[in-house]
Amino acid sequence: MMEYDKVKVPSQAQAIAIKNGQLNVSDHPIILFIEGDGAGLDIWTTTVKVLDAAVEKAYAGKRKIAWTEIYAGEKSNLIYGADTWLPDETLNALREFKVALKGPLNNVHSLNETLQQSLDLYTSLKPVKYFLGIPSPVKRPENVSMVVFRENSEGVFAGIEFEADSIASDKIKNILEEEGLLNKVRFPDNVSFGIKPVSKEGSQRLMRAAITYAIKNKLPSITIVHKANTMLTEDYFVKRAYEVAKDEFSKETISWEDCGGNPPPGLILIKDIDAETFLHLSLTKPEDYSVIVAMNLIGGYISNALNAQVGGIGIAPGANINFETGLAIFEATHCAAPKYAGLNKVNPLSLILSGVMMLRFIEWDEAADNIENAIKKVIAQKTVTYDFARFMDGAKEVTCSEFGELLVKNLP
Repeated sequence: MMEYDKVKVPSQAQAIAIKNGQLNVSDHPIILFIEGDGAGLDIWTTTVKVLDAAVEKAYAGKRKIAWTEIYAGEKSNLIYGADTWLPDETLNALREFKVALKGPLNNVHSLNETLQQSLDLYTSLKPVKYFLGIPSPVKRPENVSMVVFRENSEGVFAGIEFEADSIASDKIKNILEEEGLLNKVRFPDNVSFGIKPVSKEGSQRLMRAAITYAIKNKLPSITIVHKANTMLTEDYFVKRAYEVAKDEFSKETISWEDCGGNPPPGLILIKDIDAETFLHLSLTKPEDYSVIVAMNLIGGYISNALNAQVGGIGIAPGANINFETGLAIFEATHCAAPKYAGLNKVNPLSLILSGVMMLRFIEWDEAADNIENAIKKVIAQKTVTYDFARFMDGAKEVTCSEFGELLVKNLP
């Protein structure tokens, strides 16, 4: 075990390990947490009470999470000193203990990007599911049940960009001119450039994770969403994804072309669709889709659009995962909402449902099921936080902590 200065590792617990590609989780695993900034403390305090109560009830005290705090964001500045937003101790602890639950952070884009790139968390995993009674802008939100596998490490999010009038930008213009492509740049005198790397390895490991997930959860189809009709990089991504299905999962999958859209029983249908058409059909025929695979920019649009159909970001869980190393950070997907800090007001469901994802990741499914059942009961009772109450007739508005207490009370 590494030595830490500020991180207090409990002695009577065990680190989660990965052996032969499988997580090895004890009955008392060390799981890291980051409280988060702004309203993060409110939703974290509520979330941990719900998770602990669900674990206690599901396993009659046999299992218990050893929560261990690590630091990022504003609290990191207080603990480690000014301008220390993401200390090395936090990254080292994540590498050692594998699994963490994270509240929302200010400066969220750069910190999340640093975590993803530093730890090679190549999958952004976003399950989208509707709970009956939650206000929605669409007629049949109950038909939306999808899991988005969004590539996290390549594409436009690799961050390879050059400002206009920079030396690097001039070099790119020279290369384009040598290749006879500068005429494709509409205004070459004042232009910034971005490079979009898409590799065989990066594309295939994402698809591999998606197929493995679909097999484990007995899901009927995987849809690759793309812009292959206009971008060579997207076409490359699609072709490499199909190769994984054909070369590594031929007994479990079948392509649309090989079965005309009617797979034999027990086989997962692999298909692809351009992004514009998918966004249209996700509104009109969402029941046709279960697992979605996409590069990061398109995947981001998709997950946000789907979340809007089932109630918005207040109920949107997420995770950034490396399925090969077992390293996973589960997180609230909304911002830190600093204006609500300390008001005990913000909906905790995004973080609670991220905790449910975490429980399923370590295969504590009984506790996860119990929390989801409690959420269904409480929402059916129309006792909800302000963001839902204002759109629900006859609803009773409750605080963040009161909502958590109701979940604990309604655990099966």
